[in-house]
Amino acid sequence: MSTEPLRVPHSAVPTNRIRLLNERPVSSGGTHVLYWMTAYRRTQSNFALQRAGDWARHLGLPLVVLSALRLDYPWASDRTHAFILDSMADVAGALGQSNAVVLNYVEAERGGGKGLLAALAADAALVVGDDAPVFFLPAMSKAAAERLPVTFEVVDHNGLLPLAATDRVFNRAFDLRRFLQKELPQHLDETPAIAPGELPPAPSDLLQSVHDRWASPPPESSLLPSLALDHSVAALPKKGGEKEAIATLQRFVGRGLDRYAERNHPDDDVASGLSPYLHFGNISVHEVFRAVADAEGWTPADLADTSSGARSGWWGMGEGAESFLDQIVTWRELGYRAARYVPDNGSYDALPNWAKATLAEHSADVREYVYSQAQLEAGETHDDLWNAAQRQLREEGAIHNYLRMLWGKKILEWTGSPEEAHDTMFALNDRYALDGRDPNSISGIHWVLGRYDRAWGPERPIFGKVRYMSSESARRKLRLTEYLGQSKMLNT
Repeated sequence: MSTEPLRVPHSAVPTNRIRLLNERPVSSGGTHVLYWMTAYRRTQSNFALQRAGDWARHLGLPLVVLSALRLDYPWASDRTHAFILDSMADVAGALGQSNAVVLNYVEAERGGGKGLLAALAADAALVVGDDAPVFFLPAMSKAAAERLPVTFEVVDHNGLLPLAATDRVFNRAFDLRRFLQKELPQHLDETPAIAPGELPPAPSDLLQSVHDRWASPPPESSLLPSLALDHSVAALPKKGGEKEAIATLQRFVGRGLDRYAERNHPDDDVASGLSPYLHFGNISVHEVFRAVADAEGWTPADLADTSSGARSGWWGMGEGAESFLDQIVTWRELGYRAARYVPDNGSYDALPNWAKATLAEHSADVREYVYSQAQLEAGETHDDLWNAAQRQLREEGAIHNYLRMLWGKKILEWTGSPEEAHDTMFALNDRYALDGRDPNSISGIHWVLGRYDRAWGPERPIFGKVRYMSSESARRKLRLTEYLGQSKMLNT
């Protein structure tokens, strides 16, 4: 099948970010262009929305934006649903003053949305979608491509570097860093439009029959009690959506960016807080990079003329900004590339052979402590620091960056086998973390088990040559008084 994008005059979306998923035609009798918003739930800095708008203007047709929320996705809970509902409301509000027709659909019962995409596509000239290798979205897009009667193209807006720039699989952050230092500069001027631009007007009765058949209440958190969700994983005070994502970015750049390199101390947490907003597509990496660059007074002329793979010094920014960009560019790109190009990327088999071998050799080693998944989920271990990290995950939907690594290492140490540890980490993370079910979640959990790392010595029981971490060492190195105190308050 050809994957070459169709040409749209005056489209500024880079062609290597666009993939054709089927070989259907663009319908000459279409009444609208359909944008199926599944991963990039935002209106600003969105290459997919920009591409759909370009098509609408080129064809002189109104743009219809479908944003739907099903009930049967894995780990569906009040927590994830509420965040997505906030995101949907922001999109509708931002596009409400434009000529775009926004159809937010929230399933009231499982399967209620079946047929909606097909009905919207039946009279469409073509469909544009999001190309995100996240969770179940690739399989859903592939299935849709086989059924849609018109052209279905998807747009990659996952990172600063297009996924199509290379299909190479990188096994170390160092190797990807060297590649980025060579290749990324030529892509830094490929920036998305801030807004989708002026769109052709839509008739008032466009798709009236669809609206009548798939009527849906506004996307509000008040819907949650009536929906078939996991209500034991409660919604959080943290709001989702584009507006809060931008506000979070502004707070971080103003207050935390300069100190980001010191983020390991939980008592002085300067994390960005952007991870869930990136996961749900409320903000783009381009927006984040632009804000950091502006704060640093940076221009491309500041880039170092080297591709050494060094963690800092290449961007020509301050220590905090360099440290932050290594996370949001290098490590995020590493995870998304693996999600696109590594078969069964989230499986135990995706670990490097050396790690699987050493873990297998020590699988039968005696464990001083063994906990069930239920005990771990409840934070009922002998280790108050680990319990605090698990409690933070359960109650706040996140774990402090350094402690997240320790959290995983202890699960490996306290479960009956490395395979069980792998599955337990994913089950707890994906159920409770706002940014779970993400390529970066896979990277983090697999790092615990040796991926993106090297063999370490001396060889230890249970861990073998996989890197070891201890709570005792963390207590010596980190400032934890306030963190542990807050955890005790949460547990009272």
